[in-house]
Amino acid sequence: MTSTSPAPDPHARTSATVPNLRDVGGRTTAGGGAVPTGLLFRSGELADPGVAADEAVAALRLAVVVDLRTAAEVAQRPDHVPAGVARTHLDVLADQPGDAAAQIAHLLGAPGAAPAEPVVLDAAAHMRETYRDLVLSGSARRGYAAFLRTLLGADGRPVLVHCTAGKDRTGWAVTLVLELAGVDEAGVLEEYLAVRPAVATMFAPLLERVAAAGLDPALVAPMVEVREEYLDTARAVRAERYGTADGYLTEGLGLSDDEVAALRALLRG
Repeated sequence: MTSTSPAPDPHARTSATVPNLRDVGGRTTAGGGAVPTGLLFRSGELADPGVAADEAVAALRLAVVVDLRTAAEVAQRPDHVPAGVARTHLDVLADQPGDAAAQIAHLLGAPGAAPAEPVVLDAAAHMRETYRDLVLSGSARRGYAAFLRTLLGADGRPVLVHCTAGKDRTGWAVTLVLELAGVDEAGVLEEYLAVRPAVATMFAPLLERVAAAGLDPALVAPMVEVREEYLDTARAVRAERYGTADGYLTEGLGLSDDEVAALRALLRG
């Protein structure tokens, strides 16, 4: 009996310098259209100096890079972007700089070391708290509103949004975009979870160092995994506070009805 390899992911893009690079476009939208390809890309950090000369990145013809990391992350591992590409820094965790998503950057930034002790006693609970903050905190609401306005203001020119690993802060940003486009819940979840292979590759050396230091990798794993429960937490908090996704966009993020309508028109292809 022969085994078959999984079908290649049509959204994944190969780059020697940018981890977890994906085209958000191509998913079916309400009404039978599709999110335009080449409009929004997502990735992990752009900290490799080689990004500026990477032909795979140049081929994206980016107009704007949106960086969702904290100020400390940016200072430690600044972005490198091709000439002529604008960069917008939106620190969505400015109000909670110690949240789990920001701690991931510290773990990645110490390639020769493993944490001396578990980062938190209950890493999964800490991650769920991060997702609550991504919905409710003032810095997150301001940041995601500015991200959506940046996408709208780019007027169809390609935008790339990223954080450190491209899974949590970026995952919520992409969720908002796909919901606005009218992608169904299954499609939104599929994209959220689709980064798992890339993220696992990014963090495999860290988990090996943790084990080599005599610690249980399971204590750290919830921080570096992509879990449906985290997205469920964000959506549940949003529903409790704002009722609907549109209520979150207008009341929580402060977008006008005209801005929401313009985003939908842009994203529905």
